[in-house]
Amino acid sequence: MAAYLSAAFMLIGAAFMLIAALGVVRFPDLFMRLHASTKSATLGVGCLMVAAALQFESLAITTRALAVVVFLFLTAPVGAHVLGRAAYFSRIPLWDGTLSDDLRGHYDASTHALAGPEAPRVPLPEEVDEEQGA
Repeated sequence: MAAYLSAAFMLIGAAFMLIAALGVVRFPDLFMRLHASTKSATLGVGCLMVAAALQFESLAITTRALAVVVFLFLTAPVGAHVLGRAAYFSRIPLWDGTLSDDLRGHYDASTHALAGPEAPRVPLPEEVDEEQGA
């Protein structure tokens, strides 16, 4: 029975890893690619580690697999958030079909600080240039 469960978790993990790879290749901008690689790949690796723990039935391997899953679940979202924030603040362009940008106007480029939703909207440098040029 453990062999069948292990095989099922391996297939599920491999499917999620394939979905992550397709998302990285097919999505149009960096932020969507980060989302695909973080969510699907983390779940895929988690399933593969569960499969390894079930397959080998050893306390040492199960402990290592659990440690890998915990480490990955703690670090992958944080790393993707930091990369996404750095990319946004570096003005990596969003996809043309992006419907909303909740950070637009809430970031002060001179201090690198984010303002809360109640704070007045800070114009972006390109908006200031457009207003002065008009």
